Amino acid sequence: MNVNPGYSWKNRNVLYVSITITAVFLIAMSVSILSESTLHHNTAIAEAYAQPYVETVKNRNLTIDLDNGLKTNAQLIFPAIGKGPYPGVIIFPGAGAGSVITPSISKVIYYGHLAEFLSERGFAVLKYDKRGVGPNLTISDSNAWGNLTFDNLKHDAEKALSVLLQQPEVNATKKATLIGHSEGTNFPPRIAADNPDKVRNIVLMAPVAEKWTDIIYFQEVAKPILYAENVLGKDHPGQLSVAEASKDPIFQKLVGGNLTQLLLLNPTNVTDNNRTGILPEQKNNTNDDLISIAGVLKPALVRGYENDTSINVSHLSEKCISLYGCPSLGKSFSALPSVIGMIGNVSSNIGVLILEGQNDSQTPLQQALLLQQRLTEANHPDHQIIVYPDLGHNFIPSNQWVTSGGHQIEEYVLKDMYEWLTSPAREVNQEAR
Repeated sequence: MNVNPGYSWKNRNVLYVSITITAVFLIAMSVSILSESTLHHNTAIAEAYAQPYVETVKNRNLTIDLDNGLKTNAQLIFPAIGKGPYPGVIIFPGAGAGSVITPSISKVIYYGHLAEFLSERGFAVLKYDKRGVGPNLTISDSNAWGNLTFDNLKHDAEKALSVLLQQPEVNATKKATLIGHSEGTNFPPRIAADNPDKVRNIVLMAPVAEKWTDIIYFQEVAKPILYAENVLGKDHPGQLSVAEASKDPIFQKLVGGNLTQLLLLNPTNVTDNNRTGILPEQKNNTNDDLISIAGVLKPALVRGYENDTSINVSHLSEKCISLYGCPSLGKSFSALPSVIGMIGNVSSNIGVLILEGQNDSQTPLQQALLLQQRLTEANHPDHQIIVYPDLGHNFIPSNQWVTSGGHQIEEYVLKDMYEWLTSPAREVNQEAR
């Protein structure tokens, strides 16, 4: 076969050119892809660092007049973009004097996160401090705080609700949602029952259902006994090793300190000179470290509970600046009827959402279930309960015995709350009732 040398050379040149063009194209594409990848990577990093500084909410500080010369600090949080008006929300925090406005351990962050989450999604949220509370875990007015009662707190809550509905950013015609956590769940049902024209929904997080004294009994007596029986006493049923219990950090938290000290401060029928609290009938026991759970531990715990819930009249006149609450508050809560007894009075036009952690060690799951049962019995048309496995009193992962600390509620809990508040089906049904 004859081959044309010119043709072969020409084709070879074309081939070389094609290979060269292809190579240049591939190199250019690689550089482009790498550049684009680097750009996206750098952009992602920039966004990751920049996002926390993007303003998604605004806030405005307020002062609430509580009457008789008393005032307290408040803050309204609302979306950064938009004129509103927005549906109003008010938060009632749990026990203690921590400020929800100014820095104080975790309260300002904990309830602040809840407020910001809802505000970012179209709500105007009001937080306010209890009367007498100052910044940085201080008492600004010892007289107001020391003489605080439940009626004072309810009065202040209703004042705060009125202030919320008067704000230009708030749509008062839509009424308000009241969110309570722990001790704060005592207020939304009562305020809603007394002010149905101002309340749209109530949300009860880790709610209280029974009387205050029943809750304290569970925390100070029943729960330590359960732990002693089911955890510490498994190898010696009905008995507790003082040495073992004294080294157990969970048990120490449950009884509020050293077990030996508890037994000495709250003596029962233990021997006079035996620091381990051995019952007389246990003297011949081969292990003198063991005490009876029912005969020694429980009576000591009950005595401590009685001291905490039986308010001495002389204590009411003493100056009190305890951050956890004063005798006058304990006395007023002791006389308070249970939430179970009145939640059936909440109007059928007001939605009720109950949120509960299955491992709540302060207001246990049974409290939420009792409220759910009472609402069902009352034929309330718009109530729901959501129980979260593995979450504790503060709606973060926790064991069943002690409450874990933490500054932020798990986000899926907040999403459930938001979806319930904005449910179109619920909105239609509420308008129809």
